[in-house]
Amino acid sequence: MATIHWLGTGLSALPGLRSLIGGGYSVVVYNRTVEKATKALSAVEGDYQIVEFSLETIEQRVKAGDVVVSMLPGDFHIPVAKLCLSLGAHFVSSSYISPEMQDLHENALKQNLCFINEVGLDPGIDHSMSHALVADYKNSSAFSVDNNHSFISYCGGLSDTPNDFCYKFSWSPLGVLKALMSPSVSIREGDVYHTTKPWEAVELYPLPMPWGAEEFEVYPNRDSLPFIEQYQLNGGLNIKQFVRGTLRYKGWKNAWQDIFSEVESLEMAKAQSRLTELSNELWHNFAYKEGEVDRVVLTVEMKVERGPDIVWHKQYILDTLGNEEGSAMAQLVSNSVALAVEAILANDISPGVSAAPHEPALVERWLNRTKELSDHFVLLDHLI
Repeated sequence: MATIHWLGTGLSALPGLRSLIGGGYSVVVYNRTVEKATKALSAVEGDYQIVEFSLETIEQRVKAGDVVVSMLPGDFHIPVAKLCLSLGAHFVSSSYISPEMQDLHENALKQNLCFINEVGLDPGIDHSMSHALVADYKNSSAFSVDNNHSFISYCGGLSDTPNDFCYKFSWSPLGVLKALMSPSVSIREGDVYHTTKPWEAVELYPLPMPWGAEEFEVYPNRDSLPFIEQYQLNGGLNIKQFVRGTLRYKGWKNAWQDIFSEVESLEMAKAQSRLTELSNELWHNFAYKEGEVDRVVLTVEMKVERGPDIVWHKQYILDTLGNEEGSAMAQLVSNSVALAVEAILANDISPGVSAAPHEPALVERWLNRTKELSDHFVLLDHLI
C-alpha cells in the first residue's frame, strides 16, 4: 500500500490531512516542530506518524509509488519535486505551476508519475468551476466561435465582518505585499490589458448572491492569458473579456491607500527589507485573533453575446465561513489537495505535470466536495 507523505502542518493544511488519516490512509507527517504537529493532530486517530522535516528524512522514507504533498512555502516545491523524480514518487501542491515545475513534465511522464499542482482554492476550485462552465457552454445550442465571450474569476479571503482596514491576515502579509508589486495581464473590451499597479485597476463588482447581494472591489492579478488555453477557450473564439483576479470588501482601495503609496515608492534594492518590516507591522495590527472567523468568497462567471443579445450566462458563487473544523480557507485548500491525493492513488489522474483536472467526472467530484464544505454554493443561470 502506498504511503502519503504530508509536508507541513501550517494554517491551510490540517482539515485535508485529518480527512486522509480518517479515511484509512497510511500517512507520514513532516513538520519542523514535531511537538506542534503532534498537538494539532492530538484528536486524530489513524495510521500516521509525525517526524521532523528535512529533505534527507524524506529521501530515507519515501518509496516508489508513494505520494508526497508539499504544503510548504513555494521555494521548497522544486527541490521536493526533483527528489520525488529520483525516488519514483508522485507529487502534489496547491501552488501555481512555475516554469521550473513545468520543466519536469517530460521526466514525470516517462516515469508514469503524477505531479499535480494548482489544486487548492485559487488556484484549484476556481479551475473546476471554470472547466464546468466551459464544458456546459460548449455542449449548449448557444455555442459558436463567432460569439463574444466574457469570462471573469474572482476570489477573496476575507474577514467575517469588514473592519476599517477591510482585511485581516491569516498568514504572513508578505505574499500580499509582493503581489501588489507584480504586473497583471488580462483582456478588456477585446484588447490585452496590462497594469503594473493592481490598485489602479480596482473596480466595483456587485455579486448577486441569493442569500444577500453584496458589492465588492476586484482587480486583476498575475497573467490571465495562459488560462484561456487551460480552460479550453482558445481555438478561434472571440474573447471580449478574460480576467482572473482578487476580490476584496468595498472600501479596500481607500483603506490601503497609504500602503499602495509606499509600495510604489520603494526602490528595488531596499524593497525586500522594507516589505518584510511592513509585513510584520500588518501582521501585528491586522492578524486574526483567537476565535475570529474568516470568510471565503469565490465566483466564476461566463457571459456569451451574439450581437446585442446575451445568449448564455452562468455563474458559480461560493460563500463560506470558518467553523470548528478550521478556517474556511484551510478547509477549501487542504480538502482539495486531499482529493488530488486520492485521485492519484486511484489512478484517476494522468501522469506528467498538470493543474486541477478538467475531466468531467473529476470536476464534478471537486465541485461536490466544495459544496459540502461551503455554507453557500450555487450555480446561477442568469437567463432563467
